Amino acid sequence: MTRVKRGTIAHKKREKLLKLTKGYMWGRKTKERAAKEALLHGQARMFRGRKEKKRDFRALWQVQIGAAVRTHGMNYSTFIGALKKKDVKLDRKVLSELARTEPNVFAAIVELAKK
Repeated sequence: MTRVKRGTIAHKKREKLLKLTKGYMWGRKTKERAAKEALLHGQARMFRGRKEKKRDFRALWQVQIGAAVRTHGMNYSTFIGALKKKDVKLDRKVLSELARTEPNVFAAIVELAKK
């Protein structure tokens, strides 16, 4: 059997690994062993972060809607409950955007929910 020299493949593998850790601090971007370890942890945290991002934004939208609704003499939970009863299909992202940028439109939605 002829032997296979893996020099080029091993080099490509190392380059790929180090390319993925570009921007990391200290030896984690240049040393292969440290880079491999950092990448394992980093990818797990990236996955978790994508899930947390959704939670964080939903919480932010709830706070923004709650603050805007309080100026109209209502609280968040009764407002959302009233919207569900009226079958208004606006999600929290849209409601918070309206509360921030279009206060007149948001006021009309609050009045609709109060009726």
